[in-house]
Amino acid sequence: MSDELLGDKSKKLDLKHICTKPRRKKLRVIGGTARGKKLLSVPGDTTRPILDRVKTPLFDILRPWLSRKTVLDMFAGSGAVGIEALSQGAEHCTFLDLSKAAVDTIRTNLENTGLGGQAEVRKTDAFSYIKNCQRSFDLVYIAPPQYKGLWIEALQLLAERPDKVNLGGKIIVQIDPKENEGVQLTSFFLEDERRYGNTVLLFFGKR
Repeated sequence: MSDELLGDKSKKLDLKHICTKPRRKKLRVIGGTARGKKLLSVPGDTTRPILDRVKTPLFDILRPWLSRKTVLDMFAGSGAVGIEALSQGAEHCTFLDLSKAAVDTIRTNLENTGLGGQAEVRKTDAFSYIKNCQRSFDLVYIAPPQYKGLWIEALQLLAERPDKVNLGGKIIVQIDPKENEGVQLTSFFLEDERRYGNTVLLFFGKR
């Protein structure tokens, strides 16, 4: 074999660096009964975990209202938002994700926080679930993959089925600021909009 293929033997390859898999980001529960418990993120870069700088003010807003509420986490990823809601007083959360890696991560995080008894985890398409489920929720959280317009599609689907959100309920959308645009909905209205760095939270109330 030529020296060109072998390369300079004096330059040792860092095999450890090449072979080591990327570490999963560590998240945590910031308040409530599971405060301080560590959460795993979903392997890879297909999800966007909510940062503490966003989660902290979000739950400062929700905490006085959250007790005994039911939650739907439509694109759940690691489950960090739904788990935080359970830890801080929500009664039940349904987690939806199409990814097996995400579903496995959610189940592990629920086990590690001791909140599995208040949760349902489904490996399913969020849109199909909304179309077919018989349940309604107090809070629907929407944080889909970026730049695909899925948040608008999800809002429009819920607007066509307003009975999925209980009277006095909320829909919260988490998006990148570049995705933000006005949406006209018959059954819901924009209550509030908050920006934290490169994350925008849109709060919708039911008409």
